[in-house]
Amino acid sequence: MDRVDRNILAELQIDGRLSVTDLAERVGLSLSPCHRRVKALEDSGIIREYRARLEPAKLGLNFSAIVFVTLKEGDKRAVKEFEEAVKEIPNILMAQRLFGDPDYLLQIVTRDLSAFQELYDEQLSGLPSVRRLVSTLVMKTIIHDRPLPL
Repeated sequence: MDRVDRNILAELQIDGRLSVTDLAERVGLSLSPCHRRVKALEDSGIIREYRARLEPAKLGLNFSAIVFVTLKEGDKRAVKEFEEAVKEIPNILMAQRLFGDPDYLLQIVTRDLSAFQELYDEQLSGLPSVRRLVSTLVMKTIIHDRPLPL
């Protein structure tokens, strides 16, 4: 990957809806070489997908929490069952497995505090192999979906 590929990626991170014509102009290429490079970046898996980023508050999702999860067991079966169950809860925007304690970090959005409590009581606390859940409420988001440093 060279400087031109990095420039293409930087531009697409800012605006994934750029036409190839506009993208080519921004990175100083003609249309065909730009298109070939974008296709190669897609085929290699560097560009994973294109999607719209939505504003949660404008969709009524005004509450955000981080939940730290510690499992009872750390064996392969327990980890797999927990991770499969987490994938089924749409309010979990991000789930990361961590080294050490706790075992997982979950980023969650809901309408409000009572919706979070319901999610916590009915779904999160019933996840397989959970020993402990520790929640913290998000006061303010400072950085969200920052483009990768290229």
